[in-house]
Amino acid sequence: MSSGLPKAQGLYDPRYEHDACGVGFVVDLKGRKTHQLVRDGLTALINLNHRGACGCENNTGDGAGILIQIPHEFLSARCAALGIDLPAPGHYGVGAFFTARDPEQRDCGITLFERIVAEEGQVFLGWRPLDTDNSSVGDSARAVEPLMFHALVGRGPKVKDEDAFERKLYVVRKRFESAIERSGLEDRTYFYFASLSCRTLVYKGMLTPEQVPDYFADDLGDEGLTSALCLFHSRFSTNTFPSWELAHPYRMISHNGEINTLRGNINWMRAREALFASDLYEPGDVAKLLPIIREGLSDTACLDNAVELLVKSGYSLPHAMMMLIPEAWDNHETMSQAKKDFYAYHSCLMEPWDGPASIGFTDGKTIGAVLDRNGLRPSRYVLTRDGLVLMASEVGALDIPPEEIVLKGRLEPGKMFLVNLEEGRIVDDEELKHQIATAKPYGKYLREFFVPLAEVPAAPPNLDVDGDGIPDSETLLQRQHAFGYTLEDMKYILGPMSNNGEEAIGSMGTDTPLAVLSDRAQPLFNYFQQLFAQVTNPPLDAIREELVTSVMTGAGGEGNLLAAGPDHCRQIGL
Repeated sequence: MSSGLPKAQGLYDPRYEHDACGVGFVVDLKGRKTHQLVRDGLTALINLNHRGACGCENNTGDGAGILIQIPHEFLSARCAALGIDLPAPGHYGVGAFFTARDPEQRDCGITLFERIVAEEGQVFLGWRPLDTDNSSVGDSARAVEPLMFHALVGRGPKVKDEDAFERKLYVVRKRFESAIERSGLEDRTYFYFASLSCRTLVYKGMLTPEQVPDYFADDLGDEGLTSALCLFHSRFSTNTFPSWELAHPYRMISHNGEINTLRGNINWMRAREALFASDLYEPGDVAKLLPIIREGLSDTACLDNAVELLVKSGYSLPHAMMMLIPEAWDNHETMSQAKKDFYAYHSCLMEPWDGPASIGFTDGKTIGAVLDRNGLRPSRYVLTRDGLVLMASEVGALDIPPEEIVLKGRLEPGKMFLVNLEEGRIVDDEELKHQIATAKPYGKYLREFFVPLAEVPAAPPNLDVDGDGIPDSETLLQRQHAFGYTLEDMKYILGPMSNNGEEAIGSMGTDTPLAVLSDRAQPLFNYFQQLFAQVTNPPLDAIREELVTSVMTGAGGEGNLLAAGPDHCRQIGL
């Protein structure tokens, strides 16, 4: 069976081909909205087809799609034909809505959404059915294909600006997700908002890249559909099965890679939800957002939920990405102290979402990409004389004449590439991060509240029974029994730690019975097991990769993530 790859020739050898998601974006630096830019985004997406994947049917893809700015003129004309009068840009939001095909189920979901919009003080304007063409889509994808609508929501009279409106749309969508989950509808898994925003709009599905322009031909083929940016993605699913909702782009990001720390990230987010509070939201709205991350999502969908929470709650998009995907800062000898202080402070607020990753991100006003600290996913960019910026997983996503290119390069480990459409320029990584890192005196906060373990006063000697400050050796064995120590612990763990000052090394396998099944009393920590990432990445070599490895951990209470203050780093550094 043919692999579909070219034959070996010259320096090319098909043995070195590796599949991974294709991700990238095109953006007009001058902010000009054109249909040509959308076509360029689709062309680049199709050229990254080999980075995606398909099922046993060649026409059932793992997922593909694009994210663009809301095409106001296009939507105004299409909605006018339906009797829907759209207000000015920024005064209405558009939801890319997936829904069940069963009419009864669909009507229940639609009615529920309209009711929530009204309860949140917004104005429901109407539904616009999407005319899609599934003739090229494989049977597997077609069997679970949703119907698609554009949900049009007008800005309520009490909403003061676009940012507040984005927050309100966020609340509406999260309320709808929770309500659908509790509804008991048989087809509730079909109900999904690919986007709900007054700035951006997503077209995606369980498609191959070539199928995207054909499937959405009625919209994407219209010359009136314009945008100044286009984020695109071709999916190769590694840790979840393909589905319509798990195609990228998500609402703010698209991603090539894996999050190795996913279970820990989800658990930590769930744990800190009880502390969430923010003056940016209307009273009671923060509680409506919970849970921030739902079970059963892909790693990218979970990361997108975290990005969305931070940005909607007042962090700038680059600031949020620096928190979630930090640089290797702990052992970096040439990094400025201000940036080190920024990362050290924010490590007390939130753990990193670690793993090999190239992530494209946008809020509709800025668009950019960031690479993980190891740089384990490729990202290349070019700038043309006419102000077109292309960032993609590889060179050649668009056929650009060499004489038109004025700048080209690659994204480096931990670095951020950002295009600010409001300023009409590419913002340098150093300038961007210096501005964010010096916005608050993070170094002062750390000096005041963060205490390294070495500086913690020694505990008074209170282990003795005679009052002379010397631990009682006669009762040592009794105390070890009381604390659950075993001969194995003493020989293989505590012995090497005491004698050599290092962790004992053992094999990955263990035949120790689970603590929960044991007849003997077990220490609390025996009930917990390390869960390694369920993906194909090799383990980190902490010695040879010392620069990108940190063993610093903060011990202590956490504060409210949505309103960080100076004392949020009141922890002991271990």
